[in-house]
Amino acid sequence: MTKAKAKSADIEHAHAVVWIDHLTAKIFPMGRAGVGEVVVHAHPSSPHLHHKANSIGAGRAEEDRSFLPTVAESLRFCRDVLIVGPGIERAALLHYLQDSRKDLNATELHAEASDHPTDREIIALGRRRFGLD
Repeated sequence: MTKAKAKSADIEHAHAVVWIDHLTAKIFPMGRAGVGEVVVHAHPSSPHLHHKANSIGAGRAEEDRSFLPTVAESLRFCRDVLIVGPGIERAALLHYLQDSRKDLNATELHAEASDHPTDREIIALGRRRFGLD
């Protein structure tokens, strides 16, 4: 099961930056009024992406299928979304939003590679991207 913790006032901004990996999504909704924070945790079958010892199959751990829908639900009020993070989860969320949020076009969904920035760096990146400096 995936959990999201947020107050409704935190997510009713027009813009959002999402930092995502296979275990966590940090969502920073932002606007001229301020910045909120929502954290969504995935609960995969294993905390490790690969498990090869004593297993049959490709050796890839099964993912939490409710993770991306929960992240997308947290972004329901946002019109402009920047997705950052390491690995393939960033692209998976981008494709999921393109399929599920037909109200967002290509100019409103952005993805950038990023390792593990601090929360302040993520917020600064969003402010620059959305012109909220």
